[in-house]
Amino acid sequence: MEFLLIASAHFLALLSPGPDFFLILQTALRLPLRYAFAVCAGIASANAVYLLLAVLGLETVRQWTGLMLVLRYVGAAYLIYIGLLLLRAPMRPLDESGPTSFLHVHSLRQQFTLGFLSGMLNPKNAIFYLSLFTAMVSPQTCLGLRGLYGLWMAALVLFWDMGVAVALGNERVKTRLGAWIFKIEKVAGTMLALFGVFLAVD
Repeated sequence: MEFLLIASAHFLALLSPGPDFFLILQTALRLPLRYAFAVCAGIASANAVYLLLAVLGLETVRQWTGLMLVLRYVGAAYLIYIGLLLLRAPMRPLDESGPTSFLHVHSLRQQFTLGFLSGMLNPKNAIFYLSLFTAMVSPQTCLGLRGLYGLWMAALVLFWDMGVAVALGNERVKTRLGAWIFKIEKVAGTMLALFGVFLAVD
């Protein structure tokens, strides 16, 4: 029962599109699928770090106001910066080669880093996981079982995001969205910038 509660709460949170979704969106449309997968792996790795803290019962991290404040403002600046890059990107077709910014560099390491920073610099991820384990996992639950909960959620983040990337990176989808790519990038840029602003003022 405990696992079902925590898994259901986590899945419902995944259904709500956040900064990670829009980062995957622009990567999957502009770059080959393997680079979108690298972004997904980076996002999942960042989630895994916060899940590890939650599994180990380090909920006091939430009370480190200095750290949370740094994550909040650096994360806000990061999202706003990426958003502005997309908003300033010139109009160009999907099949045009050559990156217009570091967002579209053909580097698995760089795309992984983009995803990792997106997840790591969002203090709401830390608060969500730590709160989830504090509220829904019994103190009597053994560390091994807590670890399995964390492993399940980290894997779900990875495979869910990869599923989103596959759906968006499908050639049929790209063909249909090709004419709208300029507007899609502007919407993604606007949403990322807004997420950054909301994170800063929240």
